Amino acid sequence: MTIGRPGTAGLRGFAGWRALRHRNYRLFFGGQLVSLVGTWMQSVAQSWLVLQLTGDPLMLGLVAAAQFTPVLFLGLFGGLIADAAPKRRTLIATQTAAMLLAFALFGLSATNSVQVWHVLLLALGLGIVNSVDMPTRQAFAVEMVGREDIGNAVALNSAMFNGARIIGPAIAGLAIGAFGVATAFLINGLSFLAVIGGLFLMRDRELHSPPRIARPSSVRGVMHNLGEGLRYVWRTPTVLLAMSVVGLVSTFGMNFSVLMPPFARDILRQDASGYGFLMAAMGVGSLVAALAIAFSGRTGPRIIGAGALVLGLAEVVLGGTQSFSLALAAMFVGGLGGIAMAATANTVIQLTVPDQLRGRVMSVYTTVFAGSTPFGGLIIGALASGLGVAVAMIFGGAVSALIGLGGLVWINRIRQRPPALVRRRTVEGAEAASLSVGRVGRSQ
Repeated sequence: MTIGRPGTAGLRGFAGWRALRHRNYRLFFGGQLVSLVGTWMQSVAQSWLVLQLTGDPLMLGLVAAAQFTPVLFLGLFGGLIADAAPKRRTLIATQTAAMLLAFALFGLSATNSVQVWHVLLLALGLGIVNSVDMPTRQAFAVEMVGREDIGNAVALNSAMFNGARIIGPAIAGLAIGAFGVATAFLINGLSFLAVIGGLFLMRDRELHSPPRIARPSSVRGVMHNLGEGLRYVWRTPTVLLAMSVVGLVSTFGMNFSVLMPPFARDILRQDASGYGFLMAAMGVGSLVAALAIAFSGRTGPRIIGAGALVLGLAEVVLGGTQSFSLALAAMFVGGLGGIAMAATANTVIQLTVPDQLRGRVMSVYTTVFAGSTPFGGLIIGALASGLGVAVAMIFGGAVSALIGLGGLVWINRIRQRPPALVRRRTVEGAEAASLSVGRVGRSQ
């Protein structure tokens, strides 16, 4: 599916949409937009289903842990696959597997035979799929648009993701109220057909595909390849900053799938529709931030720390209110800060990393971003179960705000270093990785 065929000249004159000049990216954008609406519908429906089955926010944390723990342990290997295998074919396989898992959850729910262990098992399966899909999808963006448009593509991807975050939860809340949770799972399964179709219609000759690394044939070769990405992150100050802030904030401040269902029901006295609109309000804020980045082109590292600070403060306000209107406003501001942080971090990394390391470095990013959720979900879920949802919300927000402040201090220290020193550390990281690639290739 595409979102139309805008003229190349027109898009060049409208910088905010310039990544859509590329046919392959238009196919990707359109397919993902449809699929992500379904994904957000399933996210809302799954959380509501678990709450109905158990009534315990800790169980919501366990489901989040089941879905994201595989990314933590397998995400780096997913990045190795992304650098060694054709990314388009890999994505077709992962998206097909995710579609089948959605249909399985629909079948169990529609027949009223679903139990919480079914949800846990299917969430675990989706996590295994995502451990390959996420780094591959992140690294594939530059192949569709080239380095000159990658910043715009990342911002548009964020806008697409958060546009779906607005539509998906709102539709899910209404659909659950009218037809039950099974409907959301069915729509999600069908939505994968759009992205799979778009991937099949792409033209390989129009992709900016870098040379793939040799597939390691030994454990030593695998470990060398994984180490390259990690060493590059450690030796590159701005990349290390981006990953650290995103990872810590994801752990403590982005556990809305765990906290919002009981918060909406028990604190704000809302049903599934109210919960859906709360998540949609966060999506509106996220969309505004993503579009602002896309059209302004501003991706400075300071935005990473500032975004984390804004998210944390909004979450503190959210935890302290029982007003639905104020909660909607706080969710909007939280979405604004969260996506400003995450999208800017993604863009900074994409513009810094060399092509031969892109899959592995982006796998570190997705591992940090998504893999921190199991720990955060369990910590915040246990805190909510023991001390209350509002306390857990305020705690997570306060920690996130402090992380944001710390990130801003760190950024200022990096800026105060001599520019030559920062550049030298970045180049040394890339050169060390390149030399390691050569050694591993010869050792096989």
